[in-house]
Amino acid sequence: MKFKWKVAFLITIAAPVLGLFWKHSQPILENFGTDNDLVFADIAWLLTASCLVLLMTPGLSLFYGGMVSKKNLISTMLQSFICLGVVTMLWVVVGFSIAFGDPIGITIDGVKYGLFGNPFQYLFFDQVAELPHKTLGPTIPFILFALFQMKFAVITPAIITGSFAERVRFIGYLFFIGIFCVFVYAPLAHMVWHPNGLIGSYFGLLDFAGGTVVHISAGLASLAGALFLGKRNKPRHEPSNITYVLLGTGMLWFGWFGFNAGSSFGANATAALAFATTTISSATAMMTWVLFDRIQGRKISALQACIGAVVGLVVITPAAGYITVPESFFFGAVGAIVSNMAMHAKFFKRIDDTLDVFACHGVGGIMGMILTAIFAGKEGSSLLHGGWAIFGSHMLVLVGVSIFSFGMAYAIFFLLNKFVTLRVRPEYEEVGLDISQHGESI
Repeated sequence: MKFKWKVAFLITIAAPVLGLFWKHSQPILENFGTDNDLVFADIAWLLTASCLVLLMTPGLSLFYGGMVSKKNLISTMLQSFICLGVVTMLWVVVGFSIAFGDPIGITIDGVKYGLFGNPFQYLFFDQVAELPHKTLGPTIPFILFALFQMKFAVITPAIITGSFAERVRFIGYLFFIGIFCVFVYAPLAHMVWHPNGLIGSYFGLLDFAGGTVVHISAGLASLAGALFLGKRNKPRHEPSNITYVLLGTGMLWFGWFGFNAGSSFGANATAALAFATTTISSATAMMTWVLFDRIQGRKISALQACIGAVVGLVVITPAAGYITVPESFFFGAVGAIVSNMAMHAKFFKRIDDTLDVFACHGVGGIMGMILTAIFAGKEGSSLLHGGWAIFGSHMLVLVGVSIFSFGMAYAIFFLLNKFVTLRVRPEYEEVGLDISQHGESI
């Protein structure tokens, strides 16, 4: 057994051993409400929404697995599925603390704005009580809030896998998941979603369910991964199973209702609005995508219909609870056209992004953020409801988040590769990752 596998094993074992002996402190009651503040309808909906978001990761594994060649199907699916294990453990130990702990950052005009949370505050879910947190989840148990947010953390690195599918070593990918979650996803979640986060509080960015935190960060990290690992030896391949892609798309669409409508954190009218805008944007994007393909001389295919539907889900995510139903039609249509053009652009064709993750999630997330900055109905939050200053603030954040996500991801790939070679050997790539990495085949 090589040293790097021993390190991975020891890290995995260390968490449950330390957790067993961790001395938990009592929650600071002034931060929490009482049992009387719990709303059982909200609890029921958030439990359901958490299950729906968890289902998205197996759905993504089918979506990606059906697109790659047969000799890499199991490997690609496992790369998504394994995030349920790695990120769940990491989130309980330290990830949630970094994302939603008390802010550590900079002070502007006497107010402290967080760049990341106190990594020790909720260590091993310490003080993550069954009582509601007054600011983060005033009607649901705090532990439910933590678990709901965990599902978002799980799927984000899983999205990245499509960009370097068919050529990454599994051990290197495992380390990448953990490092990305701690140094990219969790700080970004804090800056956007914590009440005192720098991006959300100071710059006023609206991100209802993860257009910035999930899709832009994953999309730019995907671009970094595709560039760093380089092209496959044989970039062209036939999808292994279109049926898997259709099934995975259905699971993603179904789970996305938890992703978006669940982000209202209650069984309320906002959840219903997000539910409606989510499905309408996806339906519109699917139809726009396949018909745009057709007028470009390409055939209407099941694969492209599925990609279009997912792009519609991506682009509506940051705005799902902030816009009207008619506007959601526009989001889906515009997002589909722009992402479709990006996917077929000659510039991006030179980059071997295996499953076009950047064109779908990166470009889709960016378009969602731009459109949210134009249309979001909350007063003082967008171009049409606040003016050019708030729109300019959003664009400044867009540039900053893109640089941060790409730069940090590329740095992680670069430094990690010094210790663990990330790309498989040419002969392993030729035989396929299913056999060479896992000793399995379909």
